[in-house]
Amino acid sequence: MRLSDLGDKEIVNLANGSRHGQLANAELLFDEHQGMIKAILVPDNRGKVSFFGSKDFLQLPWNAIRKIGEDIIIFEAPEI
Repeated sequence: MRLSDLGDKEIVNLANGSRHGQLANAELLFDEHQGMIKAILVPDNRGKVSFFGSKDFLQLPWNAIRKIGEDIIIFEAPEI
């Protein structure tokens, strides 16, 4: 699977069913030395107001991803 194939997939938390947008709106955090994805940074939309267009992000560890399906990416993180 290519990274471009992941862009339209919805990101959902298995622990509480919360939706975190699409991967196309997220950022990926890479380990430069190993060339691996460490985490997905998704916009934090939990009612916070940010000024001057700054965004807060939630960091979803790559090892929290449980399944990448046709339309959805499921991760499990009870604390988010």
